[in-house]
Amino acid sequence: MKKVIAAMVPEASAHSVIPELVSRGIADRTAKISRKGGYKLVPIVDERIGEAGEMFHLCETMAHSIERMKPQERIILGLAHLPDSVRAALPSKWEFVGDVAVIRLPEACEDYKEDIGKVYAGVLGVKTVCADVSGISGEFRRPSTEIIYGTEPESVRLENGILYDFDVTRVMFASGNTDERMRMRSMDCSGETVVDMFAGIGYFTLPIAKFSGARKVFACEKNPESYGFLLKNIRLNGVVGKVIPMLGDNRSIPGSRFADRILMGYVQTTATFLPKAISMIRPGGIIHYHDTFPAGEQEQRINEIFTEACDGFEVLDIREVKSFAPSVSHYVADVRISDRFA
Repeated sequence: MKKVIAAMVPEASAHSVIPELVSRGIADRTAKISRKGGYKLVPIVDERIGEAGEMFHLCETMAHSIERMKPQERIILGLAHLPDSVRAALPSKWEFVGDVAVIRLPEACEDYKEDIGKVYAGVLGVKTVCADVSGISGEFRRPSTEIIYGTEPESVRLENGILYDFDVTRVMFASGNTDERMRMRSMDCSGETVVDMFAGIGYFTLPIAKFSGARKVFACEKNPESYGFLLKNIRLNGVVGKVIPMLGDNRSIPGSRFADRILMGYVQTTATFLPKAISMIRPGGIIHYHDTFPAGEQEQRINEIFTEACDGFEVLDIREVKSFAPSVSHYVADVRISDRFA
């Protein structure tokens, strides 16, 4: 911390006064604004102390230099002119997609989103800031995301040796599935034929194709926009020829009993597609079945779903992927199918 001279700005007028002090070069941009007894203590640059003293009472205080402040503190400092209720609601977490940052913007911040976007971009060092408005919805799992700073929402995310190119306003990216994508990367699929029934932009397809030793990966995606990025990512990660992209409903995939492993990375209506998976899997093959269940019910529900779909299976493992809703989690079950089909 350093000792500074600060202007005592009444909190009631801080939202308009502080931006003026910053724009005129009077406020010290490298020091943190603090609060004391109904005033905002705004550090003043040395050569402008006299000028500031003509407008405000001055005091001596201690302030952190901007270089030692956390990004969250720098954001609060940069938005010191906003009402306290708005600053209290500012998101303290964000997600990076290359040089794009995505934040969840509370309703209290809506009227100030342009200022907020600009400050987040500067502090986080990104070209574009997007606000996640209402999450993911619909059959194609489209995001409800808007640009609040910048113009380019497409970027490339590097994760565990895989490059994912996508537009955060057009397709989803399930950041909570990182561990499962890492698990796909580390599996031994040597010589296997794999089918990814819900490939998206290549979430699971790419790590399996690039690192697991799989012979072929058939990647099926119904959403044309996601499919376009899947094609880009196949090229970007050097797995052209190993990954066979397929645009359309996975229930139209031709062939039977040809897959050694099937990925079903979808939730809530996954069981609807299980009969198709059963028809494609070879005897002894493994299905990685994703779905959401109330906590504690996953084992019972998985057994019920597979008992209805086929005759002869073994649940090898059930893992929690992430929390989905209060008392509900997203699970993945590794299920080996025997040669006895329903």
